[in-house]
Amino acid sequence: MPASERDETPPRASAGVSMRDLLASCAAARAVSTPPRAPAPVHVPASTSAATVKPELRRPEAA
Repeated sequence: MPASERDETPPRASAGVSMRDLLASCAAARAVSTPPRAPAPVHVPASTSAATVKPELRRPEAA
């Protein structure tokens, strides 16, 4: 490689925004534009009695 090629520095583009700020803004935009996921439906077979279903899988009782 000739010395003239080694001494030349490639031009740098500067937008005045740090990479950290750019990545943070992209993450924020993604978080705002992505709708929340719906919880996965819990399927309890009709033949299962309420006594055998784990408490965390039971539907809340009506008040």
